[in-house]
Amino acid sequence: MSTLAPPKERLDRGDRSGLGRAWRVIVLNDDHNTFDGVAFALSSVLPGVDFDAGMRLATRIDRSGQAIVWSGEREQAELYWEQLAGHGLTMAPLER
Repeated sequence: MSTLAPPKERLDRGDRSGLGRAWRVIVLNDDHNTFDGVAFALSSVLPGVDFDAGMRLATRIDRSGQAIVWSGEREQAELYWEQLAGHGLTMAPLER
């Protein structure tokens, strides 16, 4: 009878820059949000995104089906994800 060793936990070594990989907030295209609504939500939640930049992101979401709208530290990504979902945007799960 052989005993199996427990699986070794794999450490995330990131991108070897010492910073690790950023968490990505991704908005998905849907049939119920307008361009203006998406742009408003993005500009209300994300720092450095004004309404015009929100409209450009909304266009990218519409054309490609999704867009990474922010990336960075996990806690901030979780906060932005929750706030955008609260505005009714269709969100992909957070990714690294």
